[in-house]
Amino acid sequence: MKKSQLILLTIFLVLTALIYMVLSSNKKEFDKDVKQENTTVFVPVTKVKNELKMLVLTSYGQILPNSEVIISVEVQGELQKGEVTMKPGTNFRAGQILYRVNNREAYYTLSARKTGLSNLIINMMPDIELDFPSQKQKWTSFLNALQPDKMLPALPEINSDKERMFLTSRNILTEYYNLKSLEVRMEKYFYLAPFNGTVIAVYSEPGAIANPGGQIAKIAKTGDFEVKVPISMDDLQLYKENSAAEFYDSKNEKIATGKIIRVSDVINQQTQSADVYYSVKPLKDKNIYNGMFLNVSINKKAQKETVTLPRSAVKDGVVKVLKDSKLVPVEVVIVSSKPDSVYLTGLSDGQQVVLEQVEEAKEKVTYSGVVR
Repeated sequence: MKKSQLILLTIFLVLTALIYMVLSSNKKEFDKDVKQENTTVFVPVTKVKNELKMLVLTSYGQILPNSEVIISVEVQGELQKGEVTMKPGTNFRAGQILYRVNNREAYYTLSARKTGLSNLIINMMPDIELDFPSQKQKWTSFLNALQPDKMLPALPEINSDKERMFLTSRNILTEYYNLKSLEVRMEKYFYLAPFNGTVIAVYSEPGAIANPGGQIAKIAKTGDFEVKVPISMDDLQLYKENSAAEFYDSKNEKIATGKIIRVSDVINQQTQSADVYYSVKPLKDKNIYNGMFLNVSINKKAQKETVTLPRSAVKDGVVKVLKDSKLVPVEVVIVSSKPDSVYLTGLSDGQQVVLEQVEEAKEKVTYSGVVR
């Protein structure tokens, strides 16, 4: 290669390296500027100022059934369909057969035992006729009524200790009461609905093997509900004094009334509230359903120091407070509400509360408040 060509190639490589270094330096400066521009997020805030207000006390609660039962059986066997197709949401009436358990083996065993009791009585009849001639007719009638496919007849009245000892020695009484026990057990192969209700959940289908104590389904009584309401300890006495309450749906429409039926003695340590249980009666042309959430209000005003915030500031009983350029969650208690705002306690004067739900950035950023 000629000397002039080597010089030209060297100059070209040097220029290329210089251009790359300049462009790379500019890119770093640009990325640094962009990163600096994205480190601060501005959020709308308001300063807390607790004020004494006259409030209508409100809370919230969930409708629960007064009676809820887990269906299980005391016997083992193939699970069979009853008079109702057991699916979630299915309604049934009290006394309907919800499930059967295949009882053919148990039925034949019971029939055989009844036949065995008949043989015992037949074998003792000569001795009855000899030792207790006056009692022959009642035992003959009992023997005729003792059929393998029918319920056991009532045991004839025993008139003397001598007769009782005679029957005991022949094993008549033992076998009779064993058969009565088997007849009672036969009833356990059928599960009858204890009330008018609704199927909540199904855990086993017909064709599966039912085991004693195994969960088959969950049912709840219909038309008989209660509402579980968490009440702040500060307001509990006021709710007790005015036991009547009104219930409103999510559209703030009144749909039911009720009264306190019991108050739990167990306090929620996190929220410092007690569970109060209300009866609930729907208004005319209004419907209530199991699991439905309602707002509860009592017709008694109370003086409380609260702060008013828009509903958008509160989520699951928590607000975000701006502190040291960070968002800190703080638990609050809603004591009353309006369609667009809530009255709550749990905040201190001067704290900066974020007025909207803000998704915290994954990267390390700082927050700055814009007072509204």
